[in-house]
Amino acid sequence: MSSAIRLAVIALFAVIVPVTSSLAQAPGYVRVKFVKAGLMVGAGGGSGVLRYRGRDYPFRVSGLSVGLIAGGSVSHLEGRASGIRQVSDFAGTYSSVGAGGAFVGGVRLGNEKGVVIALRGPRAGMEFAANNGKISISLK
Repeated sequence: MSSAIRLAVIALFAVIVPVTSSLAQAPGYVRVKFVKAGLMVGAGGGSGVLRYRGRDYPFRVSGLSVGLIAGGSVSHLEGRASGIRQVSDFAGTYSSVGAGGAFVGGVRLGNEKGVVIALRGPRAGMEFAANNGKISISLK
């Protein structure tokens, strides 16, 4: 009878405490410095670090936008990346997601692999922009 109780306890424990799959999504923490300048056509670039599952992954950021652009800025942004199943999902081409891509003091970007990055932070410089652009992230 004690083996039946032991088996019941093990079964209950297995249901209550599920094992996390290595393929499960995990959030990441992102820090990035982005420099942007332009007049009619804007270009920018920078670098950052993705902290994912306890490891740091350096990356490069580059972007091009076309539209009404004038000025330049330097942004130091921080935020979270969600929808990452494996670190290679983070690399890709991002565009704005949600309501115009912006929220109070920040921006939300999404890529073709379902990763969404929400970033906030200060910007130095002056820039006027009404444009359409994409940002590419590549892991170093």
